[in-house]
Amino acid sequence: MKETNRVIELRDGKDFWSGYDREPEMRNSSASRSKRRARRRRSPLAPVAHIVGWAAAIVLLFSAVYGWWKTVPDSDAAAYPVHSVAEAGEQYGEERLSEETSAAPAGVDTTPWNLMLVNRDRPIPDGYETELVDVPGGEKVDQRIYEPLMEMLDAAAAEDLGPIVVSGFRTQEKQQSLYDEKIQKYQNQGYSKEEAVELAEQWVARPGTSEHQLGLAVDINGATYDIYLWLQANSYKYGFIFRYPGSKAEITGVAEEVWHYRYVGTEAALEIYEQGICLEEYTEGSQIKIPVETAQNEDAWYRDGDTWRRGAPGTGFGQE
Repeated sequence: MKETNRVIELRDGKDFWSGYDREPEMRNSSASRSKRRARRRRSPLAPVAHIVGWAAAIVLLFSAVYGWWKTVPDSDAAAYPVHSVAEAGEQYGEERLSEETSAAPAGVDTTPWNLMLVNRDRPIPDGYETELVDVPGGEKVDQRIYEPLMEMLDAAAAEDLGPIVVSGFRTQEKQQSLYDEKIQKYQNQGYSKEEAVELAEQWVARPGTSEHQLGLAVDINGATYDIYLWLQANSYKYGFIFRYPGSKAEITGVAEEVWHYRYVGTEAALEIYEQGICLEEYTEGSQIKIPVETAQNEDAWYRDGDTWRRGAPGTGFGQE
């Protein structure tokens, strides 16, 4: 019998499988490949990839339209107008708004009322107004200094010094009258008009530049000269300063006036007293060099009725 191929293969030890015999294996292999392809098609990452792709496309579209990729410099902030404080708070936040608006606008004087500097170079601001109140003796002062002034006068009275306010608030007209009278007195003594003005302004401020027109300054006299010594040693406790000491005449431009006291508040008064400075130095550190003419016997004191005056009688020296 002719040997079949299968017999020959088995005899020769070959492990040959016919196409018929390999068909089940081939079917199994094909099924496995189909299953793998099916698994790849059903992968859950496919929908995510589609979503990410669409999202990226949308972002790019909006970026092209609105320019989100650009950096807006601070200088462009004006392109986003703010029409109210409420809107500003919503846009920038309350903290940032307070930081940006905390600084006072340029040109605005933020000096506290009690430290307002008035002298021949710093006139009273236009439109300045004050609420006045009467003090014993008939004078008036700014109502804000009434209580500390009364406390100081009461303390001096307890020392039997007989303090009294002889000059408080002055109107422009009153200051003008005192100014003109002082100039005329010097002219009557033989001084020229120019000399008379220069001498007069050592004792009477030019109208519009007097602290008396603020209502924050007072001239105080007493039963004895000791009132002035007491005031120099104690006025700071009540917020007042010896405004025109002789040692600061070149800065203030005013000869010494032991009767003139200015309210600045207890904190400032203490610092000025302890440092031995004047209000000009305290508020702005200025050194105003204004020559002050002195008269013969200027250091002498005399009593004119109920008023103590410095200077030789008849020379016209002494605050009025």
